[in-house]
Amino acid sequence: MTDNVENLILEHLRGIRSDVASLTAKVDTLTLRMGSLEEHVAGLRRDLALIHGDMAIMSHRLDLH
Repeated sequence: MTDNVENLILEHLRGIRSDVASLTAKVDTLTLRMGSLEEHVAGLRRDLALIHGDMAIMSHRLDLH
């Protein structure tokens, strides 16, 4: 009886280990994707700041006319 219980526990632990490994791989993938999204958002914000700068220059030039 004790052997059956030990085997059952080991079987469950192996299943848990497998699930944790799968989740770890998914979290790693999501971490990479999130990093990529952060880089893209930073690039968009930089581009938007440059556009605002260009608009300020154009506005200043128009004011001079």
